[in-house]
Amino acid sequence: MSKRGELGRNGPLALAFNGLFLAFMLAPILVVCVVAFTPEGYLSLPRRGLSLRWFRAILDYPEFITAFRDSVWLGALSSTIAIGFAVPAALAIARYRFAGRETLLSLMMSPLMIPHVVLGIAFLRFFTQIGLTGNFFGLVIGHVIIVTPFALRLVLAASTGMDQRIEHAAASLGAEPFTVFRRVTLPLILPGVVSGWVLAFITSFDEVSMTVFIASPATNTLPVRLFLYIQDNIDPLVCSISTVLIVLMAVLMVVLDRVYGLDRLFVGTGKG
Repeated sequence: MSKRGELGRNGPLALAFNGLFLAFMLAPILVVCVVAFTPEGYLSLPRRGLSLRWFRAILDYPEFITAFRDSVWLGALSSTIAIGFAVPAALAIARYRFAGRETLLSLMMSPLMIPHVVLGIAFLRFFTQIGLTGNFFGLVIGHVIIVTPFALRLVLAASTGMDQRIEHAAASLGAEPFTVFRRVTLPLILPGVVSGWVLAFITSFDEVSMTVFIASPATNTLPVRLFLYIQDNIDPLVCSISTVLIVLMAVLMVVLDRVYGLDRLFVGTGKG
């Protein structure tokens, strides 16, 4: 039997499997979004009509808005610093063979092998000794360490397949090293840099296990604030906040696609 005939016969089955898999993945998100519109004071589906009660309730908790702002600022700052470390490290690891190369790679990827709870306890003890407990700067240090492996992996993948002859051609035409990096190297690895930054930002924004140990009432992130809230309250407020975050992310993706193009941003292929 030809491969085309086999694919044609398995097409409906594959389509059904993909549809069920997609539904399985999206079902929890859809349930959270639906529960956010319930008029009840407890977690339930909106059987008596839709209500914006719990979206209005967000305004009664300004600490959530402050925590959201701190989470965005923390994620942007830590992911930017992580990219600043990842780009030179990835270029060095991808291009050169030097003593300690594998050690350097293993060291920068090592946070992936340590549970974040263990990292949180270690950071808490260390920051207590140096006086950074509950400090925003301490949060940045901790988040940079845990997100750097994600940024490094994607930048390294982009750097490994880069043709260095383009850089040599630019240098032979008189371009300075920084100009070569800015005009040639960086555009070539930009998809990896952008993807690494986005993944690092998402990891930082969503981090709870480590942050809960080193955060303070003055420097709480949104996930930690939500975690502390659900310990004493069981109501749809968390669902409404989650729904707002989902909508904001969807709008951001649409805007990026319209303004710049997601394929160009993450894959590196421009629109025709």
